[in-house]
Amino acid sequence: MAPKGRRLISADYSQIELRILAHVAEIPQLVQAFEDGIDIHAMTASEMFGVPVAGMDPMVRRRAKAINFGIIYGISAFGLANQLSIPRQEAGDYIKRYFERFPGIRDYMESTKAFARANGYVETIFGRRAHYPEITSPNPSMRAFMERAAINAPIQGSAADVIRRAMIRMEPALAAAGVAADMLLQVHDELIFEVEEGAAATALPVIVSVMEAAAEPAVRLRVPLKVDARAAGNWDEAH
Repeated sequence: MAPKGRRLISADYSQIELRILAHVAEIPQLVQAFEDGIDIHAMTASEMFGVPVAGMDPMVRRRAKAINFGIIYGISAFGLANQLSIPRQEAGDYIKRYFERFPGIRDYMESTKAFARANGYVETIFGRRAHYPEITSPNPSMRAFMERAAINAPIQGSAADVIRRAMIRMEPALAAAGVAADMLLQVHDELIFEVEEGAAATALPVIVSVMEAAAEPAVRLRVPLKVDARAAGNWDEAH
């Protein structure tokens, strides 16, 4: 909760990992959807299940959302079945259909695993390395775990790099705009600030601008980054 006379600002990257996946895997449908500002989960559901976006059953969208995020973490049919409370066979069919609709994602995963096996590491879009020397382990469970981690690291790691870059640039940007704001906390893809009540309207566009441009000039993403930011008296209301 913000003290009396002050406000909390929550600034959260919208679906940054899916945006980075669209960039690194060069998925035309995802890139176009993000460029057009389309609801990515509804678009995925429409692509997979052949249903129109307009008037979509929320349960269908929920299933597409679970698959979208699950794919990033290498979710199995068993894991997706538990998450959606559906039979494992049905979950497996969903994952299979997903890769059929977005073959570039499967290509990205296979090429990433091959690179990791050959080199022992993977890189974020900024060149930061995560090392996985046990990806060639004779132990199948260890090998599978390392493969999932290697697929995920360039995506999650790039998202982490982006928000770090934003944090480094934030203080000078706010100072240049004449805004006194305290950056309090990072929570995953979100930054939380505290400002005087009268400064929130000035701080919001500065924070959003810095965060959305954080990848540049080192990397120009194929899709735009989007940040949702709100000011409120407490953290819950700021979402």
